[in-house]
Amino acid sequence: MAKIALAETGLIGTRVRERRLALALKQTDLARAAEISPSYLNLIEHNRRRIGGSLVLRLARALGVEPALLTQGAAAGLVSGVQAAAQGYSELALDLEEAAELAERFPGWAELITKDQARLAELEEQVQRLTDRLAHDPDLAGRLHEVLSMVTAIRSSASILMETPELEPEWQHRFHRNINEDSDRLAQGAEALVAYLDAPVGQAGQMQTPLDEVDGFWAAHGHHFPQIEARGAEAVAELIAASDVLVSEQARAMARERLGHYAQEAEALPLAEIAAAVADQGTDVLRLAQHLDQPVARVMRRLSHLPQEVIGELGYLSCDGAGAILSRRAIAGFAMPRGSGGCPRWPLYLALGQPGAVIRVEIQQAGQEARHLLAYAHGEMIPAAQYGQPSLHRAQMILVPAERGDATPSEPARQVGMTCRVCPVAGCSARREPSLLQNPADRGAAKEF
Repeated sequence: MAKIALAETGLIGTRVRERRLALALKQTDLARAAEISPSYLNLIEHNRRRIGGSLVLRLARALGVEPALLTQGAAAGLVSGVQAAAQGYSELALDLEEAAELAERFPGWAELITKDQARLAELEEQVQRLTDRLAHDPDLAGRLHEVLSMVTAIRSSASILMETPELEPEWQHRFHRNINEDSDRLAQGAEALVAYLDAPVGQAGQMQTPLDEVDGFWAAHGHHFPQIEARGAEAVAELIAASDVLVSEQARAMARERLGHYAQEAEALPLAEIAAAVADQGTDVLRLAQHLDQPVARVMRRLSHLPQEVIGELGYLSCDGAGAILSRRAIAGFAMPRGSGGCPRWPLYLALGQPGAVIRVEIQQAGQEARHLLAYAHGEMIPAAQYGQPSLHRAQMILVPAERGDATPSEPARQVGMTCRVCPVAGCSARREPSLLQNPADRGAAKEF
């Protein structure tokens, strides 16, 4: 039987004592069942002896509980919640080891902190969804444009009537009719806009834009399409026709184009070849590119296509030259906004200014779980296909857990955000707008460059 690791905290003795008293057991009876002396059990219960291994198993068996309840306690979930809350206040230099003592001695307060942290995370996510919706939702922009157009038309007709008193009755009637019709359209447009804004935001399965539909389609397939890996581009039409996520024609067109690129990359770098290379070389993109004799950009895209059982946990982002997010693959500990507006400190954006270079840096996103990720970023320039056309710049970034074992940089992890509007980091020189998550006195003004 595998041994249990030595308890991290001396409070294990307190849990043993509380469980013994709840069962109305005497120290001598429990000591006999655990095959130890009563005096040694007394030292354990007063947290004057650290224990582990088979002794924990014997005590747990005698007390009728799982060993984890003694080594971790019922407050294990509260400990992680308190520690997660502390991550957002790095300036306070809190000792994370004290979270266990807080959860053990004051479980009610620890639960309150944990619930507040969960609520804060929920509100942060809701703010981000609303920010994305206001900034990147073409449907919302269209409705606002329609309302403003009707207001402008009514104002124009009214101005003509007011400034031209000698207008002929026939023309007056026409302008009155226009105002009446435009007013009806304005009322209808305003009602539709209010109904649209009142609709739930970001509910599971609800797709707001064609990009949402494509992202949902990609995520539903786990970013991997075995049909294309096996049959190439001929499977594209079948995949799109079978999807119940791709509702709009714009989304189907976007998915068709992206799947076509997927098929090209799969043909140039087959699944078996990239999977074998990952098993042998790990996820270091530069080492993989050299091993496979393939462009770094293609290797990174193919890594994003691999199923999780092959590649493990992996995140992916790509953007165009304007910084707008083109595609993404989520990873725990790193929030990704839709469209543009990501953190300027992301290696993804640094790579845009260094086409051909490969950037590798360890990062940690503020406001997220305390997790270090290893980021690989690469920018590329796509030559113009015709005379007079500009070249295109794109960048992509791979994210893997820093503890995966790849050659991790020795520098401290770089602190990055998600987007300036919901970033808790104070005093950031790259901030372009105040954050909603800081006190008004600490927000400061956006930087000018």
